[in-house]
Amino acid sequence: MKAITIPEPGGPDALVWAEVPDPTPGPGEVVIDVRASAVNRADLLQRQGYYPPPAGAPPYPGLECAGVVSALGPEVTGWELGQPVCALLSGGGYAERVAVPAGQLLPVPETVELADSAALPEVACTVWSNVVQLARLGIGETLLVHGGGSGIGTFAIQLGTALGATVLVTARSNKHERLRELGAALAVDYTTEDFVEATKQATEGRGADVILDIMGGSYLGRNVTALATGGRIVVIGLQGGRKGELNLAELLAKRGSVAATALRARPTAEKAAIVRGVREEVWPLIESGAIRPIVHHRLPMSEAAEAHRLVDSSDHFGKVLLTVD
Repeated sequence: MKAITIPEPGGPDALVWAEVPDPTPGPGEVVIDVRASAVNRADLLQRQGYYPPPAGAPPYPGLECAGVVSALGPEVTGWELGQPVCALLSGGGYAERVAVPAGQLLPVPETVELADSAALPEVACTVWSNVVQLARLGIGETLLVHGGGSGIGTFAIQLGTALGATVLVTARSNKHERLRELGAALAVDYTTEDFVEATKQATEGRGADVILDIMGGSYLGRNVTALATGGRIVVIGLQGGRKGELNLAELLAKRGSVAATALRARPTAEKAAIVRGVREEVWPLIESGAIRPIVHHRLPMSEAAEAHRLVDSSDHFGKVLLTVD
């Protein structure tokens, strides 16, 4: 088969579409003939040599895919050859075929095209496990999402709204109209506005109950200031740096909490549990049309370098997909 390889870490041109060995399914695994994968920030980091795949994962980028089941390993039940699926991966999505534990498979929602479903597994599992499972977002609470125009952001807006929360987002101003169309009650231009003050005004001084943060260090202090009493901050990205100053007295006074999580390196059993939760609680919202994948652009898998340039520019809205004929 062919896959996107990284002979040497570097810029987008380090991605090479090359012949590699075919995958074989181990016990509890299936092989998927890939129709599409999606580009995530983690893929850019892997390309640069900063985010190697966990032990046992394919060396190729790609944390999610959609396709058709083409082989079943021993001990696999509940899935059939030829069945359309999408999947959460530890790596290997940028390829014509990939082996994946059966517990990380999801059926393709009837309301979504097969290729577009590749935009769902990583964002759905990330947002649900952090906003719902960890931060326990409740009806009537306020959710602040940084990076509202990203794949994570566009999904979090829809999920938060569907769960009965008020969603505030930060994003460039040229994305604000589309963010409001997805359900955001307020969009803040982080390049010209103070999101702390905007959050306070929008909540009559109370602050956000849950903050989903992709920035990390550079936003840590301001996130605490923007937090409501009893609020929860969940850090899922470090685009703004690994280190920041935390005012523990302010956090203590608010009885707040800060958590930081990553999905890729979790044990298989933990991923399977998250996928089960997503299938039970999120998939019905997709089937009903309350949530839909937001796809900015599709490119052939062989043009992964151009897709990485697009995501790196932050000019996209939602997900960028890589497709296989």
